[in-house]
Amino acid sequence: QVQLVESGGNLVQAGESLRLSCAASGSVSLYVMGWYRQAQGKERELVATITNSGRTDYADFAKGRFTISKDHAKNAIFLQMNGLSREDTAVYYCNARHTFSQKTSWGQGAQVTVAS
Repeated sequence: QVQLVESGGNLVQAGESLRLSCAASGSVSLYVMGWYRQAQGKERELVATITNSGRTDYADFAKGRFTISKDHAKNAIFLQMNGLSREDTAVYYCNARHTFSQKTSWGQGAQVTVAS
């Protein structure tokens, strides 16, 4: 299983943008990669996923504002977030799910705080 480390979390103002990174300890070519988030007092929810072939899927709240991408050479994925609002405040987690075994890895999380 790959180990995942997120970075890029920060405090930003409403309307600003932020880019999260997730570095994997090894190749992610056999994984479906994704970003999840968990706001205080709420359940963890899916933000976006990207397959090995590059197919992406987004939660409704992320469509048109967030973009997930992958860099195979760097064994990393990214989440570009634009037009942030207070409702986007949460801990964002990177996730890797093996295509065949379905085993899952999680990063430690990156705090994103949006001030109005």
